[in-house]
Amino acid sequence: MNEQLQPLKKPTRSGKARTGTQDDIVYAHIFDAILEQRLAPGTKLSEEALGEIFGVSRTIIRRALSRLAHEGVVLLRPNRGAVVASPSVEEARQIFFARRLVERAITELAVQHASAEQLGELRQMVTDEQDCFARGDRGAGIRLSGEFHLKLAEAAKNAPLVSFQRSLVSQTSLIIAQYESGNRSHCSFDEHNELIDAIAARDSEKAVRLMMHHMDHIDSKLNLDEDSASDDLHAVFSHLTLAKKKPRSAR
Repeated sequence: MNEQLQPLKKPTRSGKARTGTQDDIVYAHIFDAILEQRLAPGTKLSEEALGEIFGVSRTIIRRALSRLAHEGVVLLRPNRGAVVASPSVEEARQIFFARRLVERAITELAVQHASAEQLGELRQMVTDEQDCFARGDRGAGIRLSGEFHLKLAEAAKNAPLVSFQRSLVSQTSLIIAQYESGNRSHCSFDEHNELIDAIAARDSEKAVRLMMHHMDHIDSKLNLDEDSASDDLHAVFSHLTLAKKKPRSAR
């Protein structure tokens, strides 16, 4: 029986179940944990611990980690196992430089191609993001903020840019977790809404200006020095292990 083709369901932090192959689900949960800054840069990703948490073989864990390594958010070390990437200051600067170039291109293309339906989805994401921060779920809010930029890349209708942006957004989340200073306040809602308005008005110059201002805002909060994520795998994925232990009648 092919392990990879066996569907597996795991609840997200919101309580909804993920569906897909085992590889996809393990990959998505680890990706989300990085995007939500629940996994600290430098965390050792034990194949044994992750296999126990997700109830899958180490082969599947290795495949998921390999995908994440390809995106630059996991480092595979020969004979020492995998760790969450921990970008150096110079790497952080390079990633932000690349992110600015990609965001500019995506914004210009989104002005040309974004549909009314996609703009509506983007507005809903901003509302959901704001709701998460309002109820104190900072991790989910940060994830939605990152997913906003991925959705915008999809609206640009350029597949290579979507793939590149996925890697850059997750790497940016690691950089913010590692280097953001101050009280880690978050206030991207207005900036995101203004950007959507400019794209809807097909005003490329204004949309690009707003996106660059948004990137400046993120950059200004970096100390290129601090952390609030965790390196305890069981703590990070506790919502999965708790759900596994619940009696069927309680689900």
